[in-house]
Amino acid sequence: MKQRVTDTPEAVLKFAPKDRPSDDNDPTDQSGRAVVALLQQAASQSNDTCERAMSLAHKLSVQLRAAEDQINQLRGQLEFFQNRATRAEAEAAHFRDRTTRAEDWLLRIHNEVEQAFFQKKEREPRQASPQRSFYAQPQAKDASDPMIENDRAGRRR
Repeated sequence: MKQRVTDTPEAVLKFAPKDRPSDDNDPTDQSGRAVVALLQQAASQSNDTCERAMSLAHKLSVQLRAAEDQINQLRGQLEFFQNRATRAEAEAAHFRDRTTRAEDWLLRIHNEVEQAFFQKKEREPRQASPQRSFYAQPQAKDASDPMIENDRAGRRR
């Protein structure tokens, strides 16, 4: 008999399984191998699914980052245009105020002119001015005017 050099008690060694020849037709072995093959297949599919999920997550992360950058850019543009609109509204209010003041001055000047020139003339009786208006009808001259005589003589011919 062979002696084993181990620290294992002899009673335990008596119950140890003896090497059996492999039987490929044993249903337990077939089931075990089938379960291990299914586990390997499931692990492989799980790894493939995980890789696809990681790839999709990375792609979506890049898209999200790009969308956030675009949102920040649009927020900056919005703030710029809001400030610009506020300045434009302030400028429009300033010019409305200036327009109102200018209209007030024009009204005041108009009233001053009316008072100073036209109401004063209405109080005074109108006198015939020695100067004739450019558009006034010419007054009839007497027949002794040589210009009129020459003109009449020229028309008769």
